[in-house]
Amino acid sequence: MKAFLMHADRDFALEANLPAQARALTQDLELERLLRTMASGDDLIFDVAYRALLVSLRDPEAIVYRQQVLTDSLDRAAVVRELYELAGEALSAERTVWGSLRHSPRTSLSTSVQKLGLFLGFLRRLRELTDAHAPDFNSPGFTRFFEMLRTELDEDYFELVAGYLETLKFKNGMLMSARLSTGNKGHDYTLRRPREQGLLERMFDRSGYSFTIPDRDESGFRALSDLEEKGLNLVANALAQAVDHVHSFFVMLRVEIGFYVGCLNLSERLAELGETTAFPVASGPGDLVLSARGLYDVSLRLTTTEQVVSNDIDADGKSLVMITGANQGGKSTFLRSIGLAQLMTQCGMFVGAQSLRVNVCEGLFTHYKREEDESMESGKLDEELARMSEIADHIASDCLLLCNESFASTNEREGSQIARQVVTALLEAGVKVLFVTHMFDLASSFFRQGVGSTLFLRAERGTEGARPYVIAEGEPLPTSYGEDSYRRIFGRDISSTPAVMPDIRRS
Repeated sequence: MKAFLMHADRDFALEANLPAQARALTQDLELERLLRTMASGDDLIFDVAYRALLVSLRDPEAIVYRQQVLTDSLDRAAVVRELYELAGEALSAERTVWGSLRHSPRTSLSTSVQKLGLFLGFLRRLRELTDAHAPDFNSPGFTRFFEMLRTELDEDYFELVAGYLETLKFKNGMLMSARLSTGNKGHDYTLRRPREQGLLERMFDRSGYSFTIPDRDESGFRALSDLEEKGLNLVANALAQAVDHVHSFFVMLRVEIGFYVGCLNLSERLAELGETTAFPVASGPGDLVLSARGLYDVSLRLTTTEQVVSNDIDADGKSLVMITGANQGGKSTFLRSIGLAQLMTQCGMFVGAQSLRVNVCEGLFTHYKREEDESMESGKLDEELARMSEIADHIASDCLLLCNESFASTNEREGSQIARQVVTALLEAGVKVLFVTHMFDLASSFFRQGVGSTLFLRAERGTEGARPYVIAEGEPLPTSYGEDSYRRIFGRDISSTPAVMPDIRRS
């Protein structure tokens, strides 16, 4: 049995290797906030959501498949949560069965009989849940899942398994057969289905030979035990494999349903905060599609009780988006909102926006300014160059790179020159780049080229230095907003500053 709720043709790979840029994405896009809300204290959901976000889907049809399952989950949240709890209870119940320290076919068979008996009860509950709620689900994923349960878990199956488990308790003894080989040694030991006999029939059965082992004959009991082990070996192995199969089904069901429970947790939290979500429309890689309405930073919204400013963007056909404007004007937040939306789109989730259209990228990369710390073995510029070199080793055509104040650790002339060469090379390689910068020389040089595939956005500045956190289309400006800095430091207008500096004397 397979769940097939995350992929149409395979299980979700919880142990899949993470991309090389996983650590940077987690830090730069502040994924911890998002993941903690999705997990709501559940470590498994945290791990599943983390893998799903970073090991992205790259086929728009696969994204739609997962979106449809998520739509069903949102509409039938209670049933989905019940599925997750049921799978968890089944696995917890299995752990209560302790096997003997002495591993043998007899102890293995006994343990497997107990485990499969427990699993059978949970499979019955799963079938009952299917009968009660399957008609309410419409997605291809859930429709196929419930149809599989109806087909595989019919009453004949339950009667057959229950009958086998009762037989394997050997309440009426054990029937085996064997052949004699060279030296009168036994081989081909086989467990047989016991004949149906009543008590009197068994007492007066003279169809074969029998012997009785004396109570104190330890060697005789060991010999009989060895014979039993040989007869039980094949059956014990087969039943252990059956238990492993059912165990694996519940594990994968819990993993795959866990992703959707995480999405439910996030959706409910955003609804409590009064925020809008929408399912994005994903197109194929290389289409250069990026347009959104009401896009906001989900991670930021989860940390505040106040509304966050949302933004629109129309960047269809643009391979370079250059974002400039006032410091603390919302540029980094806007960039992060795009990165989060890209990851959430490519794992089949909803996004924090009224609407979003975006092309699938082959890989998402971030190059953000880092604060200097003791772990740095060289200067900040060297560290930035090293990280960009590492990105260059993995990035390829149809990837997306988000740069936030890259190469700002040196002077503007040198930083602009480095950034210009890097961005030009990436664009020529077919990489889409979104670049937040305060370096006017860099932004203006691309603006003067007048290339139609470049979009220029600017963080708006309100009156008296206010920050509306709105990002709108606009050419780069040379202003450094020194007046804002003066007002922030001295708390007054430049116009009120005396023309003559005051006499400052040492006391």
